[in-house]
Amino acid sequence: MCEHSSVAAIGFGYTTEYMSVSIPSPPTHVRGLIRSVGLLTATSVVIANVIGGGIFTTPGFLARDLGSPTALMGIWVLGAILALAGALSYSELGSTFPEAGGEYVYLREAYGPLAAYVDGWISFFAGFTAPIAAACIGFAAYVSHFAPALGPDYVLTSLDLGGWHWRLSGAQLLGLIALWAVTIIHISGVERGARFQVIVTIGKVLALTALVVLGFLLGTGDWGHFEAGPDGHLPAAALRNLPISLIFVLYCYSGWNAAAYLAGEVREPGRTIPRSLIAGTGVVTVLYMGLNLLFIYGLPLPEMSGVLQIGEKASLALFGHSATHFVSVVMALSILASASAMILAGPRVYYAMASDGVIPKQLAGVHSRYHSPAASILLQTLWTSVLLLTGTFEQLIIYSGFVLVLFSALAVASVIVLRVRRPGLERPFRVPLYPFTPLLYIGFSAWILYFTLRDRPTESLWGIVTALIGIPLYFYWRRRNRVP
Repeated sequence: MCEHSSVAAIGFGYTTEYMSVSIPSPPTHVRGLIRSVGLLTATSVVIANVIGGGIFTTPGFLARDLGSPTALMGIWVLGAILALAGALSYSELGSTFPEAGGEYVYLREAYGPLAAYVDGWISFFAGFTAPIAAACIGFAAYVSHFAPALGPDYVLTSLDLGGWHWRLSGAQLLGLIALWAVTIIHISGVERGARFQVIVTIGKVLALTALVVLGFLLGTGDWGHFEAGPDGHLPAAALRNLPISLIFVLYCYSGWNAAAYLAGEVREPGRTIPRSLIAGTGVVTVLYMGLNLLFIYGLPLPEMSGVLQIGEKASLALFGHSATHFVSVVMALSILASASAMILAGPRVYYAMASDGVIPKQLAGVHSRYHSPAASILLQTLWTSVLLLTGTFEQLIIYSGFVLVLFSALAVASVIVLRVRRPGLERPFRVPLYPFTPLLYIGFSAWILYFTLRDRPTESLWGIVTALIGIPLYFYWRRRNRVP
């Protein structure tokens, strides 16, 4: 934590004066944000942001499309390698530019403010807000196993306005309550939010570890489920469906860059950012491997094929009905931790944009008491609430996926661009096996973008259109805020 912190002025709870906060640490601060985040919190943010509900749903579709236990495990290993390549690349960027904002900062430094703005616009419009809304609904859906009135199918009230029909379900109400409760925690101080994040993430990791260990020790599975096909070769479908399957896997690994968004609040960012990204990705990989092995151990591949709630079905096969409630608790905790990590990370992007003057400057406000970017956190939660109540987050996730993969690849490419253009930059961490490591990530991202554009052209084009909307907004705010 820092000894002195300069805070910006906006609204209730803010001050226009510079304040001194007595804290027994060296005076280190970035644009009003206190460096109070340590390695454990940063790593927890990565783990929680990555592990959501995808690992409990995706394996069933992969089993259908790949048709082989070997291919199923292999694609998770490939996804881990690509996530690690991205994490190593972001480690160099995060240690070089220890500012709040993550890839927004890297794109700004490598390609200029316009590219960074479009990425930030997508992050706000859908990149963070839509997944947060989906996570809150998912959290409520699993809690509803204990209280059916809080389920997505239980309608509390409805409204007809012309041709538009709106309904409020129990899951939406509970999701909204969870959203605002976690928001208040993160507004009320970085340290308090960090403690909450660490607690829910540790609980999440312990619960998932217990599920895997108990599944192999006490579950009624069968190692024969791992046997290959009759000819010992991979089915032709495995190679044909590899690109689309890899997209699903990489979505499950997405979030490995979460700690980079907090770089402006991380202590010793040159050391902490790389360690948290690499350690977080490593923990996720181990858990993902264990869970997939457990699913195959519990169910033969034909019974896994195409099943959406694969986690529940595998647990039922391993433990019987007695495990249903435990799995629901694990899932609810996992999704809540993921939502919390996104609520924490996203506002740092808007804070950085406001500090650059490309969106309303009020969003760079830091709470005078809690030292959190409260204005940006509130704005994100307000928009997330709209998406949650209207149900539009599902479409936005689909539309924005293509563009988010594109900007992630561009951010990793920033490593190469900046090595060429600005070789004299101080780089506390250098990506190993350069340039192979970033090129590996960029190459597979390009491959995914090609197949996504080919197979889902409408959604991809809508994503591009959404990104292009950000261009006139960028010039408007630059002119309004008189940014040179």
